[in-house]
Formats: sequence, structure tokens, C-alpha cells
Amino acid sequence: MIRVVVLIVFLAGFNGIGQSIDYNTKKGYVAKGYDVVAYFDNKATLGDDKFTTEYDGVKFKFSIQENLQKFKDNPQKYIPKYGGYCAYAVAVSGKKVSVNPETFEIRNGQLLLFYNSGKTNTLELWKKESPDELKVKADKNWEEIKN
Repeated sequence: MIRVVVLIVFLAGFNGIGQSIDYNTKKGYVAKGYDVVAYFDNKATLGDDKFTTEYDGVKFKFSIQENLQKFKDNPQKYIPKYGGYCAYAVAVSGKKVSVNPETFEIRNGQLLLFYNSGKTNTLELWKKESPDELKVKADKNWEEIKN
């Protein structure tokens, strides 16, 4: 019985070591190395290798030291919703789809990223359909697919 309790405690602790959700880390960084703080100034800005940090087991890159510090002070504010996967795809199909890091929206203080390639811009679809309804669907679907 003691071994079972020790094993459960060990596994619970081990689970806390890794990341708590699946992040889209194309090119080795969340948001393909774009500065997640700069999005909140309505700018899609590629980060610089001089300004990086790790949070929740994944790497983030920033364009300036000030943004790196802002992130370190409050990472939860800047982390993209849905692990940085396409918000529209999470809502509509419950799938994790990569994004174009220059296609984004800040909605209710949260960073949402979208797929945009060829003739498909899911941010336009998101806005044309019902963003509030899609967000509710995405939140629900994300709970099922995030790990």
C-alpha cells in the first residue's frame, strides 16, 4: 500500500515538472519566435535571440529587454490562448493547427493566433462568423485537446 501511495505522489510530482498544456513551438519557440508582448501593442514583431526565456517548459523570444521583463513579471497575461494554435481551428474542428504569427487578434485581453495561407485567412472567417460564439466553442474544445 505504501508503494502505491509513493508511486502516486511521484507521478503527480513528475507531471508538474513538464508543461501543463501542449504549445505550438514551430521553429523552437511559442508563436514561431514572435514577441508575445509586442502583440499587445498591436504589432507582430519577430523576437531576438538575445531576449529569450523559458516558461512552462517552452521557450519564448522577445524583441526588446523591456518586453522580456514584462513577460517575466506576468507570463499568464501574454501566453497565447490555445497554446498558440489557430483559435479558429480549435473552435470549428477541435484540431491543433499551426498559425501565421502575423495573423492575430487581442480579444478580451487574450492573444489569439490564426492560420493564414493561400486563400484561407481564418482570422477573417473568425470575425465574419461569430467571434464570441466561436470563443466559447474553442474554450470547450481546448479543454479536451490541450494535453
